[in-house]
Parts: sequence; C-alpha cells; structure tokens
Amino acid sequence: MFVNVFAVVKATDEEPLFAIGDELRIATRFPIGHYRVPFPLRGKHGIVEAIVKPGIDNEEEGYGRNAGLKRHYYRLAIPLRAIWPGYTGPDRDSLRIEVFESWLTRAQ
Repeated sequence: MFVNVFAVVKATDEEPLFAIGDELRIATRFPIGHYRVPFPLRGKHGIVEAIVKPGIDNEEEGYGRNAGLKRHYYRLAIPLRAIWPGYTGPDRDSLRIEVFESWLTRAQ
C-alpha cells in the first residue's frame, strides 16, 4: 500500500492572530532560501490595513514540508521614512505589502 507522506491536510476554522489597526513588527531573520520578505523591510513596524484569507505556508510548501497548515497574510502600511531615513516626502507616504503571519509579532 502506498502512503503519500506529502498529502496536504486542509485546515479549518483558523482565526487570524492580529486585527486591522494592530501595529506589528516584521521579524528580522536572514535564513538561506527563498523567503518572501524583502531585506529592507525586516525589523520594520507597520499597521494592519487588511487581513487576507488564509493560505498555505508557501515557505514550507516550497521545500515540501507543509502539512496543510494555513495562516493569514496581513496588508501592512509601513511609513516610507522608516524604510528610507533620508526620505523627504510627506509623513503620510507609506508602502503597502502583504506579509505572512509567521513573520509577524505585535510591536513593543
């Protein structure tokens, strides 16, 4: 009998860890591999503007290690001044990016 050890088990009833308006910090990690958080944004703080429907952990999936765990993406607004210290535009200017839940913690 063949057993597929890479079968995806679908997750159900998963609730987001964070809410719209929360201030979150993007993790500062420098792992080897294909990760989806640009280096200049690691360690930065942003405000949640939207919560995106859960998706499979694409970082783990890329290496065949996903067991069906789904987590949310969060659209963050990060002030451009936080990314580029010499930025001279308006304070309201910010970058929008969707970041996977495993990269985020509450800002301290």
